[in-house]
Amino acid sequence: MLKKIVCGLLCASSLIMAKDINIAVITHGADTDTFWSVVKNGVNNAEKDMGVNVNYRNPASGDLTEMARLINSAIAKRPDGLVVSIPDSDALGGAIKKAIKLGIPVITINSGGDFGKSIGTLMHIGQSEYDAGLQAGKRAKKAGVKSFLCVNHEITNVSLEKRCQGFADALGVKNNMLDVNTDPSEIERKVKPKLKNVDAVLTLGPTGASPTMKAIKKARLGKHTYFVTFDVSKDILKGIKSGVIDFAIDQQQYLQGYMPIVVLTQMAKYGVLQSGDINSGPGYITKANVSNVEKYAGKYR
Repeated sequence: MLKKIVCGLLCASSLIMAKDINIAVITHGADTDTFWSVVKNGVNNAEKDMGVNVNYRNPASGDLTEMARLINSAIAKRPDGLVVSIPDSDALGGAIKKAIKLGIPVITINSGGDFGKSIGTLMHIGQSEYDAGLQAGKRAKKAGVKSFLCVNHEITNVSLEKRCQGFADALGVKNNMLDVNTDPSEIERKVKPKLKNVDAVLTLGPTGASPTMKAIKKARLGKHTYFVTFDVSKDILKGIKSGVIDFAIDQQQYLQGYMPIVVLTQMAKYGVLQSGDINSGPGYITKANVSNVEKYAGKYR
């Protein structure tokens, strides 16, 4: 009986502690980018599982000036932890340094891991973007690819450029990067005439992949364009199943939303922190395993 009473008191105490923990999550993902809805699902599920309070914010259009404002607004409330993506250290570095100076534990996700470590963040949860591109390029080279076009829909995001560079280095060619914005019509229009000069195309997420599939179809080149993309969406999975896309690189972004909430909760409650980063990817999705991923696309994958 005494054991039950003690356990009940301890459990209640832990529950109160968890409910008092406040974590801020600020990412650069625009509202139209389906990639980030999966990250947010991870955040929401971790908030529920850990029993903490999480405030997820993002600039609706992906504007980094607005993102910096959101970070400053979050740290003004002195959260117990801050989770942030860093696509551009020049635009966001000042705000993040301020959080660290105030003693707020910071975890980077998705992008900006190297910069984060240089200013004192706890860890990075994501994948090595350069290595992911390098490994993808090696697979393409084995398939006979000698030239490629990299479609970059976030020209301010250095992590995406690293993906392109890794792919180029694996092929032993110059990085052939095409800068576009997030407008599907513009991406399709810019990509289509470039396809005749390359063996392969690399897109860096669903934003670029869907219109590029349309561009390939309309180009009617009479040959297969080797197609590699990062990340997962329903369109991308359809492309893999139909043979338009050869494979997708999956960084399992659900974990990028879920794991930092777990880490910061355990740190706030017990003062424990694992050593080292958490690699959420890369993994590869091909025709052979696409059915295992398909049912969770857009929600957990």
